[in-house]
Amino acid sequence: MQLNELLTGLELLEFRADPAREITGVSYDSRTVVPGHVFVAIDGTETDGRLYAAEAAAAGAACVVCRQAVAGVPCVVVASPRRALAVISANWFGHPARQLTVVGVTGTNGKTTSACLIRHILERALGTKTGLIGTVENRIGDDVLPARHTTPESRDLQQLLRQMADAGCTHAVMEVSSHALALDRVYGIPFAAAVFTNLTRDHLDFHRTMEDYCDAKAKLFHRCAAAVYNADDPWHERLLRGSTCRRISYGVETPADLRAGHICLGAGGVSYEAVTAEGSIPVRIGIPGRFTVYNTLGAIAVCNVLGVPPVDCAAALDTFGAVRGRMEPVAVPGGAYTVLIDYAHTPDALENVLTTVRGFAAGRVIALFGCGGDRDRTKRPRMGAIAARLADFAVVTSDNPRTEQPSDIIRDILAGMSGCDHYVAVEDRPEAIRRALTLARPGDVVVLCGKGHETYQEIGRTRHHLDEREILAAYFKEN
Repeated sequence: MQLNELLTGLELLEFRADPAREITGVSYDSRTVVPGHVFVAIDGTETDGRLYAAEAAAAGAACVVCRQAVAGVPCVVVASPRRALAVISANWFGHPARQLTVVGVTGTNGKTTSACLIRHILERALGTKTGLIGTVENRIGDDVLPARHTTPESRDLQQLLRQMADAGCTHAVMEVSSHALALDRVYGIPFAAAVFTNLTRDHLDFHRTMEDYCDAKAKLFHRCAAAVYNADDPWHERLLRGSTCRRISYGVETPADLRAGHICLGAGGVSYEAVTAEGSIPVRIGIPGRFTVYNTLGAIAVCNVLGVPPVDCAAALDTFGAVRGRMEPVAVPGGAYTVLIDYAHTPDALENVLTTVRGFAAGRVIALFGCGGDRDRTKRPRMGAIAARLADFAVVTSDNPRTEQPSDIIRDILAGMSGCDHYVAVEDRPEAIRRALTLARPGDVVVLCGKGHETYQEIGRTRHHLDEREILAAYFKEN
């Protein structure tokens, strides 16, 4: 492919390169550039890609796509290098999204489970091969690929979609983060449908305000053919403002196109009646929690948009298993008490999980949690207050401290636990897990919150191996 072909669809402000140059690939990291690559100098969170333009040129880059020209380097100047990377990547990989039915899932909580539910329904009900892009893992049919970001950078995303299309996938279900929308990682992708789960306090270190956070997610609903949204969430009106796509609502408390009635919540899962204009369908799934009602309603609604009758959706949900790190049970020798691993790392998620567990715990609820460093500090005391209110005992520890001191993060959390005497603070997370287990009595439920599917802990700028399942297994072997 020649350079001028690769740049199709871009508005170029300056062109200082050979348009007939044969291109061998696309890079946004100068360390991966080989002769013939186009290097897109995107603005990162900590540095400017233009600083590496000369390095890319020295490695043989055919040209650099950037916001401002770089002296002595063949370059193309554009208004937005991030959008340019999305367009160039789609051109390079042959617009794979056009060969797939793409579904986007966005919201603060429930994205991973909702995406897995949708994929499961599509594969069960339609017998189709479906791709999955998400926080826990990426999938091409039954093949599992590692995931580093909820939504990959646009170049990597387009490559993944190309692999899916080439492997015979007909659908792709994608978790779409607010960061991905704000940073144009999904720019230009045609979404057949998009799902909004909810919006609660998170990522305000990046978005600054809840309004900005909502507006970032709203971009998805200006790029989809159908919007499926949680009518019970008060942010849906702002989210859909100005959107002209087809709209389908779901909910429990308010009138909606798809509602849940006769809800039954238990330790073994949930059951309810899914009420549509055509009638009611019984739904059952083995994931406990009121949030499961919302996640399944959204999955049924979007799959119905894609041609799956609600009754077939319900039949598929009845066969769904667990999602790694989402209310994931861990076998305890003897079964005297219960251990669950969950990704809850926001105030709303922590409250949902602890409320759910309180609903079925025969004994006490012991909650272990922390908060991430270099992130929104305002949620720390809120989470402390929630644990103080809903847990019979709390173990406050480290999550991913990153460049902050764990003791400082814990101090912020404890500010919300004033007057609470049923907690202990243990900085070292493995030691904190062991402490929580030593406290457990028959009938208790120990909930390890915050890490979920993650098998690492970020300390400083380094990821250290930490899999809570391994810590639990070692403890049970020793005891």
